[in-house]
Amino acid sequence: MKAEPGEFLSMLTDDEIEALRAAGRPRRWDRGATVMSEGDTSDWVLVLTEGRVKVSSHTSGGTEVVLAVRGAGGLLGDMSSIDGSPRSATVTALEPISGIVVRDFPGFLQEHGRIAVLLMRMVTDRLRDSDRKRIEYGAFDTTGRVATRLIELAERYGEKTNSGVRVALPLSQDELAGWTGASREAVSKALRTLRDRGLIETGRRRVVIHDLEGLRKRAR
Repeated sequence: MKAEPGEFLSMLTDDEIEALRAAGRPRRWDRGATVMSEGDTSDWVLVLTEGRVKVSSHTSGGTEVVLAVRGAGGLLGDMSSIDGSPRSATVTALEPISGIVVRDFPGFLQEHGRIAVLLMRMVTDRLRDSDRKRIEYGAFDTTGRVATRLIELAERYGEKTNSGVRVALPLSQDELAGWTGASREAVSKALRTLRDRGLIETGRRRVVIHDLEGLRKRAR
């Protein structure tokens, strides 16, 4: 079972992964399916084994805000499972996905103390990432925020090619706008600016980064 670097499953040993499999059951969703809904009171967790999802919430005005993109190995729904509160975000399949559904996740953690400690470390990383994004929103312009998100996608999902780093972008421009806290028009303008500088090339749901270091400089 291959997991993306830094995701929950990548931190577990083979024996721990097998224990997780034994505690849950496999399930699949089609692209576009709603996996979890904000406000629901269900308490199961999902460990992704294939595909990517977006984690999002909506403002009072109905605007979607994308909080994260999770890939293979990602853990979803852990907060509600542990504290019993309603779901804090909606999870949507960006492509066909597979995963392991675990019903009694707190019970599983009680039996596997090392995994509980790893989960605490992962939650801490998420909080740090959330803090970094809040700083970005206040300090960076839209082009800088778009560049930062493209770098994140390249580092996690990029494939090296002769022309640069290719990212099969799972997000539409509307979703990318929700991930950068900007309007679709502003994101479209930012992408055009990055293209004009020769830093990237865009196509349907894909981006080729020709100059990753130049993109990092623009992000800063």
